[in-house]
Amino acid sequence: MKGDLREPGGPIGSIERSTMGATCKGQPKRGAEPRSGVGPFRSTHEASEGNEGVEGREWPEGSQSGEAKVRTQSRVALPLNLWRVYAAARRNKQAQFTALMHHVDVDALERAFRRLRRKASAGVDGETVETYEQNLAGNLKDLCERVQTGRYRPRPVRRVYIPKSDGGQRPLGVPALEDKVVQGAVAEVLSAVYEVDFLGFSYGFRPGRNPHQALAALHTAVMTQCVNWVLDADIRKFFDSVDHEWLLRMIAHRIADPRVLRLIRSWLKAGVLEGGEWIETVEGTPQGAGISPLLANVFLHYVLDLWVHHHWRKRKARGRVIIVRYADDFVMGFQYTDDARRMLHDLGERMTKFGLKLHEEKTRLIEFGRLPTLDHARRGKRRLETFAFLGFTHYCGRTRDGRFVVKRKTQSKRLTVKLKALRIEACRRMHAPVSDQYRWLCQVLRGHYAYYGLSSNFRCLKNYLEQVRRIWFRALRRRSQRGMTWGSFGQLLERFPLPTPRITHSCAT
Repeated sequence: MKGDLREPGGPIGSIERSTMGATCKGQPKRGAEPRSGVGPFRSTHEASEGNEGVEGREWPEGSQSGEAKVRTQSRVALPLNLWRVYAAARRNKQAQFTALMHHVDVDALERAFRRLRRKASAGVDGETVETYEQNLAGNLKDLCERVQTGRYRPRPVRRVYIPKSDGGQRPLGVPALEDKVVQGAVAEVLSAVYEVDFLGFSYGFRPGRNPHQALAALHTAVMTQCVNWVLDADIRKFFDSVDHEWLLRMIAHRIADPRVLRLIRSWLKAGVLEGGEWIETVEGTPQGAGISPLLANVFLHYVLDLWVHHHWRKRKARGRVIIVRYADDFVMGFQYTDDARRMLHDLGERMTKFGLKLHEEKTRLIEFGRLPTLDHARRGKRRLETFAFLGFTHYCGRTRDGRFVVKRKTQSKRLTVKLKALRIEACRRMHAPVSDQYRWLCQVLRGHYAYYGLSSNFRCLKNYLEQVRRIWFRALRRRSQRGMTWGSFGQLLERFPLPTPRITHSCAT
């Protein structure tokens, strides 16, 4: 293949086996400062650097015995052996790891098993968490032996579909239970390496990071930087379009353990079982597989993140450029029009080079920010266009004292799909006891408030509560032979009061 995927800073270097399984030469002295930055992009001080000062995310140092205070995808303390892998990766960002498979032991498999959802759907093997747990120690020991001796063979992924907010269907892959366990254990090991490399503006499926941190980073950047244009980009069918050979080549920059690479290739080539028919997978990573989020982050780290940060922003941009990415969803902001238009053109070429495509209808370049808002108000033009990111519609507004502010509200498409699903589920539960329906609706509302509870979104929260009340009223009226009135429904709500909207996130998010 043509092209060079190496990070700026020189070649990977000569290979020399170390006790940690990392191949490196000329490691920095003890106590030397790491090259990566610290922490997620939140403060205005970080924003003043155009979110360039947050290269990677350092993990807190742990003790030299027991478990280190490092967090992985499991959000629990990282074991000492993986903390050493992380430390080796941090000391030399060009180091290659030649021996990692021995970290996938029985303890790692058990940690991966404990992270599985108890009610997760079964794969093609029909195995569930409950049945596998009946002989957990024996099953994990046998699985570990098969993994270490090369006798482990992944099974095809069962294909299911879930509705999308635009009315389409999103394909999901449901791996077999043992595949989920092994993928979780391998992802934990690889995460200890790649958390050193991932840049600060990447938030999706990373330990200690969540969507609201990405929203906070975007909000801070637009509010404090000279952002006048926003590129709302969407990659068409990203998870189904990942090129396997490119992905394996990217992973090989850091992972030189042939057994790990062979295992990842076998997962990519395992195929899909749909309607009883096996379908070969020549590209893509199945959404739903435990290893897919990490592989997607690695792919976009080389295709997008490093290219934007090291190449485009530092060499081509004339003004400020900001970017926030959550998995395959990302938003970019620009100070100048020519930078924004050039990026849109170059980004399309960059994606094509790696077998990806931008969605022509969903990728938009719009005016957005403080100065465009003032300019439109001075000319008497209509309000600026909006863009959607992580379930929120972002729009330019004003505070009560007239100052510019970026506001966010629930994305209308997602709200419509959610209410439609709620109506269907309410009809299904129509004949359940009222107390059971009440508990279910309370869970739905609290979950909605927990994610969408922003101060600028309070009106949408109240509207959502009103819609839930109407859905419950109609479901109860349909099951009643005498017919329920709003008066009797009001008395019912006095006995079973639904949770009222509340703000669950600060103004910074």
